[in-house]
Amino acid sequence: MPKAGTEEAVLAALEARAADHGIDVVAVEVVGATKNPCVRVYIDHADEQAPTISLDEVAAETGWIGEALDELDPIPSAYNLEVSSPGMARPLRRERDFVRFAGNEVQLSTTATEGRRKFTGTLDGFGEGCVLLTVDGEAVRIPLDQVKKCNVKPDFSLAGKKK
Repeated sequence: MPKAGTEEAVLAALEARAADHGIDVVAVEVVGATKNPCVRVYIDHADEQAPTISLDEVAAETGWIGEALDELDPIPSAYNLEVSSPGMARPLRRERDFVRFAGNEVQLSTTATEGRRKFTGTLDGFGEGCVLLTVDGEAVRIPLDQVKKCNVKPDFSLAGKKK
């Protein structure tokens, strides 16, 4: 199975079980060598009001994720499993992600073959199948099926400053 197909299969299998655990599967990556790849699973709380998932919570959730992958057996050879939080540069991929993180600065790249492909701006939300951004003061609409990658842009402006 190609890498993208493996990632989609793992994502679907985990998302089917995640709600039972109060978890949101943010993203899945398969990286590294073909013989012993690494399956990276990024998780967070499903509850939007909950604080960012802690290391202890990630460790507690790793068990059912490993069991789900053992049942699915997505990779014919041995692989390493890494489960972590999405971090500050959280990837956005679903309509609800774009709604949840509206107001944040994002970096977005598209699959477009012509014109501009990279955008940095304020995420305004999601509507009519499009990601809504404000880039350099102008409203931009990008169809979700043309979004290759979108991440929240970390804001370090307050780092180390005293109030």
